Amino acid sequence: MARTGWRLHGDGRSVSPGEVVAPDERLAWGRTVGIGLQHVVAMFGSTVLVPAITGFPVATTLFFSAVGTALFLLLTRNRLPSYLGSSFAFIAPILASSAGTAGGGILVTGLLLAVVGLVVHLVGSRWIDVVMPPVVTGTIVALIGLNLAPAAWGTTEDSGFRADPVGGIVTLLAVALATVLFRGLLGRLAILLGVAVGYLVAAARGLVDFTAVEQAAWLGLPQFRAPQLDVADLALFLPVVFVLVAENVGHVKSVAAMTGRDLDPLAGRALLADGLATSLAGLGGGSGTTTYAENIGVMAASKVYSTAAYWVAAAAALVLSFSPKFGALIGSIPPGVLGGAATLLYGMIGVLGARIWVQNKVDFSDPVNLTTAAVALVVAIANYTLTTSGGLTFEGIALGTVAAIGLYHLMRAVGRARGTAGTD
Repeated sequence: MARTGWRLHGDGRSVSPGEVVAPDERLAWGRTVGIGLQHVVAMFGSTVLVPAITGFPVATTLFFSAVGTALFLLLTRNRLPSYLGSSFAFIAPILASSAGTAGGGILVTGLLLAVVGLVVHLVGSRWIDVVMPPVVTGTIVALIGLNLAPAAWGTTEDSGFRADPVGGIVTLLAVALATVLFRGLLGRLAILLGVAVGYLVAAARGLVDFTAVEQAAWLGLPQFRAPQLDVADLALFLPVVFVLVAENVGHVKSVAAMTGRDLDPLAGRALLADGLATSLAGLGGGSGTTTYAENIGVMAASKVYSTAAYWVAAAAALVLSFSPKFGALIGSIPPGVLGGAATLLYGMIGVLGARIWVQNKVDFSDPVNLTTAAVALVVAIANYTLTTSGGLTFEGIALGTVAAIGLYHLMRAVGRARGTAGTD
């Protein structure tokens, strides 16, 4: 769709049974704004939780999330509905990188993803399936989440779950109960609701410091920060490229299945757009972005796939990014509460990797698949570390990713050449 306008769907007020509002359609603007605000609520918890955990400015992350979403919609010509929120895959490398150098790693990650997008746009995405079959993709996603497990507990006495086990337990229980107590949108906002409950309980216990909130202005510019690049830290960020590729391609396929449209030709544009959005975030001090599964739930429930609603969501996020007081409020969440939420989030990342195996029916009776996953996961969980003679350090996620890709293709090649196990 070259044009930027949207056709009115039906009478603009309702969606008939069996119908959907297509990406190039919209409901009446009042209803479209309402759907757009639902998308803001859906992405909100995860998008602000990443900077809260990593120490990045919340307002800056929201700003680049909004700008990135608008860029994504432009580059995909308003044909692929998506919101770009903070990617959990960046948490591990940001926490492990040297002070102040994470921006450079995010920038390089985005540029590499943009290059992948250009290649996919020109030659197609078949080669991605060859390089990263489901067993490899699932393993890489899983190992990132499992490698983060120690960070959920806390690397110091005053960080993570162990900083306040009571707050962590309250938060975890609140998330779990919200998941089963509520349906629809509220059920999908379980993490946000759980953090809110944990925050209120911590405040009642006198564990929340409101000083920064009281001093922050209601309106102001986000804090922009130029990136610093440390080559030694790049190995921490490179595996994230594989995760972002899997997430974006998966998003394209999911939306295509729900709308009944062939969106595969947009895969390259989607990767390019997310790459550029992540690069912009790295340039200005925000966290890297990815297409959000949370918003797919809103579309599935409402049957509204209009990209107009995502323009509304981007505009709303942009407005929120210009409130330093809002950012200070998020920054005041106690570490115990964040540790409780992180316990679930990091575990979910690991389980999402396993879900990729299940959905693609990965056969673990095949020794190639079994060895690939087994070795890579232990390397990441134990956080194996390798330091080269030149001073470069490679840790669990990078080494696990190399192990997954390298072992899979090495064993497949040898198996085919010898006619032994692992030739299928």
